[in-house]
Amino acid sequence: MEQKTLETKEIKTAPPQEPPAQAATARLVVSSSPHFLNTESVPKIMHSVVMALFPAVAASVYFFGWRALLLVIVCVAACLGTEYAFQRIRNKPIKIYDGSAIITGMLLAMTLPVGFPIFGAVLGSVFAIGVGKQLFGGLGYNIFNPALLGRAFLMATYPVLTTTWVWPRTMEKAVDAVTAATPLAMAKFEGKLDVPLMDMILGNTAGSLGETSAVAIILGGLYLRYKGYINWKLPLGYLGTIAAFSAVFWLANPAKYPSPLFHLFAGGAMLGAWFMVTDMVTSPVTSLGQWIFVIVAGILAVVIRLFGGLPEGVMYSILFMNAFVPLLNKHTRPKVFGAAGKQS
Repeated sequence: MEQKTLETKEIKTAPPQEPPAQAATARLVVSSSPHFLNTESVPKIMHSVVMALFPAVAASVYFFGWRALLLVIVCVAACLGTEYAFQRIRNKPIKIYDGSAIITGMLLAMTLPVGFPIFGAVLGSVFAIGVGKQLFGGLGYNIFNPALLGRAFLMATYPVLTTTWVWPRTMEKAVDAVTAATPLAMAKFEGKLDVPLMDMILGNTAGSLGETSAVAIILGGLYLRYKGYINWKLPLGYLGTIAAFSAVFWLANPAKYPSPLFHLFAGGAMLGAWFMVTDMVTSPVTSLGQWIFVIVAGILAVVIRLFGGLPEGVMYSILFMNAFVPLLNKHTRPKVFGAAGKQS
């Protein structure tokens, strides 16, 4: 009996065995935030944006021919090459496959006329990635939308080439190398406000590759909204401000100023609203900041269109507000619960 008792005590006081391998994997892991993880990633989001741009690219090929696809391919290839070169020079990990440079190239091509020279497209792509993105530190650090910055550079470098348009192939009067005016240019410089609304909605007008089919752009934008990658405040706030502010002038003098629907479907309003205002890096993160961003940008777009020297104001309105995003994020942050106010 004593021997059995002694053995029982020895068993009870024996040191615990090492946990099995499966139990070791279930141990508590202490790490920095974020603690709520999901399957989303930068490459997944960027590639979804690329897919959302496919309808607009397809529409541009339909209306302007295979030269439009060539322009897109050249811009994308130049953006990828520039990003690769800068990452090698800076001894940074090569991340050209995350899709961000592809988006920049596609958006830059969407802002150019189909007849824009190839060398100019390459130069604009190099500037967009090199100066607009890598000079600031790469993805996530750039203040301005790289594609719009590249377009602004080309506008300053080749003002004639960036404003030389041709009629779509679908129009009966379309002839090779015949220049045309965009609906915005006709409204501003010729006073013609009778452009058929359906032509602007479908894309049967002269303009940049992404200034044609509003339907294709909206389809891509709705896909991004369905995936949850864009905030509804940004595109609807920007387009709503353009419509509301332009309606003031149209109601005052409809014979002189275009209607709100004209402003919405002409030019790059749709492309800017769904794919540039919604840029995660260059748009505010706070709710109040987002409203300020889109309202001021929408007003500026209409002011430039009606009273500026250029027929289009979407590009400059977004770039101008990009510069104020850090201030908007800083001064519109919600008060932290439980934080004490400043001592007077």
